[in-house]
Amino acid sequence: MASKIQLSVLFLFGFLALQVTCRTLEDASMHERHRQWMAHYGKVYKDSQEKDKRFNVFKTNVQYIENFNDAGNKPYKLAINQFADLTNEEFVASRNRFKGHMCSTITRTSTFKYENVAALPSSVDWRQKGAVTPIKDQGQCGCCWAFSAVAATEGITKLSTGKLISLSEQELVDCDTNGVDQGCEGGLMDDAFKFILQNKGLSTETNYPYQGTDGTCNKNKEANRAATIKGYEDVPANNEKALLKAVANQPVSVAIDASGSDFQFYSSGVFTGSCGTELDHGVTAVGYGASEDGTKYWLVKNSWGTQWGEQGYIRMQRDIEAPEGICGIAMQASYPTA
Repeated sequence: MASKIQLSVLFLFGFLALQVTCRTLEDASMHERHRQWMAHYGKVYKDSQEKDKRFNVFKTNVQYIENFNDAGNKPYKLAINQFADLTNEEFVASRNRFKGHMCSTITRTSTFKYENVAALPSSVDWRQKGAVTPIKDQGQCGCCWAFSAVAATEGITKLSTGKLISLSEQELVDCDTNGVDQGCEGGLMDDAFKFILQNKGLSTETNYPYQGTDGTCNKNKEANRAATIKGYEDVPANNEKALLKAVANQPVSVAIDASGSDFQFYSSGVFTGSCGTELDHGVTAVGYGASEDGTKYWLVKNSWGTQWGEQGYIRMQRDIEAPEGICGIAMQASYPTA
C-alpha cells in the first residue's frame, strides 16, 4: 500500500516537474522570438522593466494571433507585425486619430457627381492605372486624416493632369491648424480638402517632407504648390452602391473603425472581422473586386507602412447587410474634384 502511495506521489511530482519544464521551454522560446522581433524592427527599450512589460504584451499578442490563425474559420489571417508589443489601447491611441466624434457637427455637401453613373466595371484597381503613390507610414503621429486626403488628391491629380505626384502630408499637419484639423492630434478629410482648396494647392512630398511630428508651418515651402483641386464632394452616407460609383471613378477618402485587434494584426485575405462604427481612422479606397471564392471586397490603402497587411493594403468585405458597410466604411466617404 505504501509503495503505491509513494509511486503516486512520485508520478505527481514528475508530472508537475514536466509541466514546469514545458512552461520554462515555452517561455524561453517566446523570449527568443521577442529578441528576434526586436532585432527585426529595431526596437530598443529604456530599461529591463520596460522590456519585461513589452515582452508580456508581445506574448499575449502572439498567443492571440496564433489561436486566431489555428482556428482557421475566417477568410483572413493575422500576423506578428511591428505593433506586436503594443496593447490594443496603446495602438489605437497612437495611430487612429480620425475625429469621428466631430462628424455630427460637419455640414456635408449635397452634390454627388456620380449619382447617375450606371455602367460600372466588375473590378477596379487604381494602382494599375498609375493613380496611387507607394505606401507611406504615418509613424506615431495620429494624422491618418492627412494621409487619406492626400492619397485622394494624388489620385484626382493623376486623372486630371496625367501626372502622379507624391504630395505633402506634413504641410497639412503643420499649416492646416485653424479649424478641426490639429496635426498629430487628429482631423477630418473634408477639412483637409477645404484647406487645399483655400490654399490654392498643396506642395510635393519632396519639397515639404514628412516628419511625423507637429511642426510650424513653413510658408516658403507652402508657397511652392504642385497640385490643386476645384472642390470636394461627400458620398451619400450609408450607401455602398454610391461609394462603388465613386470608387469606380477615382480614389476616395473613407473613414473606418480600425480599433480592433484583428485590424491591428491583419496580414492577408478579405477582412470580415468584428468591428463597430465608431469611426477613428482615415484611409483611402483605391479599388474593389471579388476574391477567388466570390467574396466582394474594397481595396483600401492604409498609412502604416508596407509591413502591415498586404504590403500596406487591406481588402475589406463589400456589400454587407448593414447599410454603413463593414467598419462603417460607407458612413463618411468623400473625394476631391478637379
